[in-house]
Amino acid sequence: MAEEKKRFIQEFVPGKQVTLSHLIANPDSDLFDKLGIQHGGSIGILTLTPSETVIIAGDLATKAAHVTIGFLDRFTGSLVLVGSVSEVETAMHQINTFLHEQLGYTPARITKS
Repeated sequence: MAEEKKRFIQEFVPGKQVTLSHLIANPDSDLFDKLGIQHGGSIGILTLTPSETVIIAGDLATKAAHVTIGFLDRFTGSLVLVGSVSEVETAMHQINTFLHEQLGYTPARITKS
């Protein structure tokens, strides 16, 4: 049986914004395995435009809280943070605050599951 090819469509939103900011408080361990990242307490997922902003966000996150970068892609603007719930949330707040106050970005409400 031939494996079906999956397509990834990336839609960029014009402007400077955090388009997604979500915290998974207690992910199943399989999720870490599927993502190919080291197991941790929680996962924070952010998507930023323009995509190069992810470099700034990764730097802010690791300076603001005890988190590790699980994934960072400067071409899609995707950032995955790993750490305790409170540390990941702190990092995500710092990213939203700095980008909004210092660089004029539109922040995203941090959602949780």
